Amino acid sequence: MGSHSDFRKWYVYLRRTSKCEQFNNNSKFSLCRAMGNTESAVVQKRMIRFRPEERPVVERVFDHLLEAGSGRAPGSSEKVLTLDALKVSVAGVVPEPMAVRLFQAMQSVDPGGTAPPGGGVSREQLLVFLADVFHGTAEERAPLVMAMASGEGGATVTANQVREFVEDLVSAVIQTLTSRGRLQGWRPDRMEDGEQGVKLLAEQMSSELKLTDQQACDVGCLEDWLFRVSGVALYLELVTGEGLGVRLPSQPPLPLLPACGPAPWAELRSLLHLPLLLFLYPQLPAHSAPWRPLFSTRLHGESFSRLVSCCVRRGPTLLLLRDADGHRFGGFASHSWDTKPQFQGDSRCFLFSVFPTMRVYTYTGYNEHYMYLNHGQQTMPNGLGMGGQHEYFGLWLDSEFGRGHSRARPRCTTYGSPQLSGQEDFTLETVEVWGVGDPQRSSRPRASGVCWTQILRLRR
Repeated sequence: MGSHSDFRKWYVYLRRTSKCEQFNNNSKFSLCRAMGNTESAVVQKRMIRFRPEERPVVERVFDHLLEAGSGRAPGSSEKVLTLDALKVSVAGVVPEPMAVRLFQAMQSVDPGGTAPPGGGVSREQLLVFLADVFHGTAEERAPLVMAMASGEGGATVTANQVREFVEDLVSAVIQTLTSRGRLQGWRPDRMEDGEQGVKLLAEQMSSELKLTDQQACDVGCLEDWLFRVSGVALYLELVTGEGLGVRLPSQPPLPLLPACGPAPWAELRSLLHLPLLLFLYPQLPAHSAPWRPLFSTRLHGESFSRLVSCCVRRGPTLLLLRDADGHRFGGFASHSWDTKPQFQGDSRCFLFSVFPTMRVYTYTGYNEHYMYLNHGQQTMPNGLGMGGQHEYFGLWLDSEFGRGHSRARPRCTTYGSPQLSGQEDFTLETVEVWGVGDPQRSSRPRASGVCWTQILRLRR
């Protein structure tokens, strides 16, 4: 997931104190009553971060997990959450590998009291874990990620261990969204294989790690990573909240996937997959409308004229294609396409790759050759292009349908992208175009991109 300059603002320490007197002692859910003055200072400081109406919800999670996981009757003296109980509680929502990692994170918490017997998780450990997941800083979340990635309580992890952790996390996000009916109208059975996409997205996210000279990652490295790769914290919040049944009134679910408008799924087999949607959606500008299919070679045939007619004056669009070598890549056009011999668009346009690596390439400031579409002219190139210059586009589809090029050695001047295709001059296998914005808004000035990390910050 791309880094965001204002992400540090998301992590603002809330005012913390262990004095119960700061709360209204007449409140039904005052912290002193809820915790009975028996919790450690660590737990009390964490609980202050939840709103008064949220604390009873959080306090009930431990008992709920015990009852759901072990069949323990309410009021039983059992006070330790086991791994088996957690697995049973989250079954069907969170995959077992991620459940194990969540348990390891809970176990790693030092609540300032005595460790529970038998390797289980105490109520206090769970409360601190929940506070750090939902309201923690990168500094507080980094040890949790270390525990989930290492599995052994080590002081460092390798890049491969982090990547494997992210694979499990992304898989858990997809299963959670699926089980909760939050796919926003998308049909995974009519889309590309998401299993490969999970690995690609995990590699992209973990590639942002800044490893030490020993090619290892310590807690400080993970803290820096969490600041810059905002999706990790958001994904962890989703999986924890839905898996453990923590629904906080102040934090309604955020949409991780764009809404899909009406689509001919019976005939369509899209190049998109859910991990790719998770990757691309945060990159789009504000006011993104439900996505709608505009063109697909599988539906409309191999015709450049048909491609042009389907895309012109349709608002912002997303172009996605696959070449004969299996490389998948595309671009985002911030404006409606218009046939003319001049460049168009603005700095919100970008190019991206999907396979063999998942990356996004944004405006460099070198030139303003964002997007180009021309057809039926004799003196200018005829085709669709993004970035670079005439005859040397970062992405080019020729009007003689089936041919294209990505001449970007060493980099595309407009977007800084490398060669996206398998061969510099490639043969097109499949292309599809999705409308992702309101056609009526496409020519009006719009605010810069507002992704879900910014929404999350504002929500809090």
